[in-house]
Amino acid sequence: MDLFSNLPNELLCHILSFMTTKEAALTSVLSKRWRNLFASVPNLDLDDSIFLHSEEGKREKPGILQSFMDFVDRVLALQGDSLMKKFSLKCKTGVESVRVDRWIHNALQRGVSELDLFIELDSFYWLPQEVSLSKTLVELRVGSGFDLHWWPLDISLPMLKTLLLDSSGLHCGQYQTLFLGCPALEVLDLTNMQWCDHNVTVSSPVLKELTIDFHGLTNVVPLTSLSFDAPSLVYLYYSDSLAEDYPEVNLNKVVTAHVNLVLTQGQIEQARSLNNDVAVDDAFAGLGNVWKLVAGIRNVQELHLSPDTLEVLSRCCEAMPVFNNLKLLVIGSDMNRGWQAMPVLLRNCPHLETLVIEGLLHYVTDKCGDACDCISRDDVSQEEKGRSLKSCPVKVMVIYEFGGTMREFEMIRHFLDYFPCLKEMVIYGAESSPALLKDPEMFELVGKMMYLYNTLSSCNVQMLVPSEVDCTVKSKSE
Repeated sequence: MDLFSNLPNELLCHILSFMTTKEAALTSVLSKRWRNLFASVPNLDLDDSIFLHSEEGKREKPGILQSFMDFVDRVLALQGDSLMKKFSLKCKTGVESVRVDRWIHNALQRGVSELDLFIELDSFYWLPQEVSLSKTLVELRVGSGFDLHWWPLDISLPMLKTLLLDSSGLHCGQYQTLFLGCPALEVLDLTNMQWCDHNVTVSSPVLKELTIDFHGLTNVVPLTSLSFDAPSLVYLYYSDSLAEDYPEVNLNKVVTAHVNLVLTQGQIEQARSLNNDVAVDDAFAGLGNVWKLVAGIRNVQELHLSPDTLEVLSRCCEAMPVFNNLKLLVIGSDMNRGWQAMPVLLRNCPHLETLVIEGLLHYVTDKCGDACDCISRDDVSQEEKGRSLKSCPVKVMVIYEFGGTMREFEMIRHFLDYFPCLKEMVIYGAESSPALLKDPEMFELVGKMMYLYNTLSSCNVQMLVPSEVDCTVKSKSE
């Protein structure tokens, strides 16, 4: 304790601010000086699961939740009206909503700038409307089943820069009200939410980061159109079912984009159909309009595409934009999803430097083109083989989830043969493939193939497998 006794109270409070409020409160038994020191900490982190030690059945014990609520009341009373920087509250069923309202009101009255709320009560919890009128909030995180229907009534958050909404719902008109009432909003994260309207527009002149992560959720209504008018946006994460149309995609400054379109099996089958002409009576109209979304992000420097997204891009190969600024392309792969769009995509990346493929194995069709050699094409001339790879300037290739199959070995050799500028290839073995680690014959085969690749090409090929076995093969020059 002598080491800490010489530190000023301000520094000690700063140290305590990195602890949960319960942990900080425990320091009050150290000495008289520490008795109420935790009450001067400007950050409060209140989590009933930590308070209860997550012990099975402890939550149901008589009086235990009452002790948590009384503890929060005592902490807030000790702090009085001192300024508060951050207030984090996580609580579940059994905590009184009236007390929750009072705690949030206390934080707002004391000028809180960061509000983090994750509340799961017996029913939808209505946030106090004063949250929407704070003049001090800079960051607001709202999670788990909040009812936000009061948002369109009145909202004025002039300082708010970051807003994260999890497991809530907003209607179309609420988005317009939201952006008008938050003129400084730069980061918007919509996670595990549901669209409540057929047509949605995300429009903001200052928004810089946007996350839409509805992966795996069933929407209340099918999304007819989704528009983006965010000319200052630099980061986009979009994971959702395919909308029927993307009428406006103003995202010219996006630097990094993750696109994970979630398709039904019917949409997948139609994307693979021989007739790729888009008809007005298509069963899945969105398949023909996805080109609008892709064209709107053509200036990206880093692009991540999921297996479903790559499959649906085969429907718009003729409208595929040229990605003149793209340096890093990450492709997710799946045994049940095809690579039909790969040849055109690679040819339309004239300045690509790094290609990352998360799994080489994919659904084999007769339209993979020359991006791989899944299907033998004896009738193709030698000049035509690997044409899309020959035009791609990629220098570094990273392959994940390598399982050691002959098909994967053949694909690697195909890349080494036809990528003209490839200087480095790093292959990561799949943790789910124990044969790479424990089968001596497989281990020996992998080593021989890596040595052969390095011998027959000018590319430095390295194979990395998990933890205890190092199967790294260096280039000849090393």
